[in-house]
Amino acid sequence: MRESSNPVFRSLPKGQGGYAQFGTGAASFGAQQVQAQPYATQYPDQQQAGVARPMTIDDVVTKTGISLAILTAVAVVSYYMVSTNLALATPFTLVGALGGLALVLIATFGRKQDNPAIVLSYAALEGLFLGAVSFIIANLASVGGVGMIAQAIVGTLGVFFGMLVVYKTGAIRVTPKFTRMIVAGLFGVVALMLMNLVLGMFGVGGGAGMGLRDGGAIAIGFSLLCIALAAFSFLIDFDAADQMIRAGAPEKAAWGVALGLMVTLVWLYLEILRLLSYFNND
Repeated sequence: MRESSNPVFRSLPKGQGGYAQFGTGAASFGAQQVQAQPYATQYPDQQQAGVARPMTIDDVVTKTGISLAILTAVAVVSYYMVSTNLALATPFTLVGALGGLALVLIATFGRKQDNPAIVLSYAALEGLFLGAVSFIIANLASVGGVGMIAQAIVGTLGVFFGMLVVYKTGAIRVTPKFTRMIVAGLFGVVALMLMNLVLGMFGVGGGAGMGLRDGGAIAIGFSLLCIALAAFSFLIDFDAADQMIRAGAPEKAAWGVALGLMVTLVWLYLEILRLLSYFNND
């Protein structure tokens, strides 16, 4: 069974021969009827109450939509507050980023990615972070302003729906080899980011480290690489969600799908916004 490059999806508990205890039926992609019994130990409260039902694509769309709506609303408020009081930029950025990271870690390692409270709290914290960091990048680090933010949003949605079409049409198949390549690329990008940060802290390159974020040719190439990896990660996330639906995952699991998609969407948006800022400097 393939695993997603997204840590939220990868942390889903695995049973024998299945993804997230979805049973051996998930491994045979064309299985028509998959029993929900493997979830008895994972969702005892729902099983005992007899109210658990299989997750559908409508559940995924609804819960992802609710999460993104909260993220967007908080981001708009955060952006406005920072624009009127620049002193709020740093605390909003730190609280949002660190709080969001903490919730993802709790959801991932605590196997609580289907907890709506955690997912919606993550959406609110990421909204706080994105609103503040968007103002900083669009108005302080560049001169793009609100127009550049709108371009980044359109670009993010365009990539998302474009990759959804690619997945649905089967233009790119999600195979174990493809997944390993994307995961390896993600590890490489993270390693480069950490190395660049450490080198910058020691004053290498005038504090710019290897130049991954200084707006030069290397920075542009690095952002394009990150955008490509985020885009291809959607394919693996779509595949993981599709298999969960086919395997009869309970409706509650849709919150985990929403969380995983938000993580990728936030990263993609930031990389597109950063790339646009390189072309909107003074």
